[in-house]
Amino acid sequence: MADRSRRANLRDLTEGRPPVVLAPHPDDESLGCGALLAAAFAGPGARVICMTDGGASHPGSLEWPRARLAELRACELDAAIAALGGDPACVTRLGLPDASMLGLAHRYDEIAETVVRIIHAAGARVLIAPAPTDPHCDHEATAEIARIAALRAGTRLLFYPVWSDWHDPSYRARLPHRVEHRFDISASREAKAEAIAAHRSQLGQVVHDDPDGFVLPESFRTQFETRDEIYFEGAA
Repeated sequence: MADRSRRANLRDLTEGRPPVVLAPHPDDESLGCGALLAAAFAGPGARVICMTDGGASHPGSLEWPRARLAELRACELDAAIAALGGDPACVTRLGLPDASMLGLAHRYDEIAETVVRIIHAAGARVLIAPAPTDPHCDHEATAEIARIAALRAGTRLLFYPVWSDWHDPSYRARLPHRVEHRFDISASREAKAEAIAAHRSQLGQVVHDDPDGFVLPESFRTQFETRDEIYFEGAA
């Protein structure tokens, strides 16, 4: 099979217009798209749609019940966007229940319409969403909503992997795509690392009374702070 991987710059990926990035949870935008967002904020701008409230990452915590944790994660997202050169006004929070999006299949059309309105308001030509191969229900649901929204808005659709490679290095075989765009993060490496670091609750730095709560593995974080960002463009 011919190599479908190629280097891409900001214009290749955004067509010179503000991209719209869908993040299933606060931190996915920084991990998967931090460098691209930093470049976009320094140029045409960008919009980030955070799908869920992020409140389910530490269900066993008494000190950080779901509502309080969701508020913290909203603040962390604002800090991450600021580190990338953006502004809280660039973010739309849909506030959907974390870890429950597959149960909202009856609302996908409605949610997609909200995404379409934001695409049109931003003048975007590209919608960027998590890869459907990511083994997390909210990522899978967000990918499907993105597919619906991109078709309705007439935009290009790019997928960024978060958990795919970590769980299955052969995931590309399950992801139909015409090309794998690779975006060099070197110009924005420090900003991206700062944005990831802003999500302190996911790095084990805030919640201390839930030993089974989520903590982003250090080696996982490192790969996103050092490697190219990857964007898959779907088959025509």
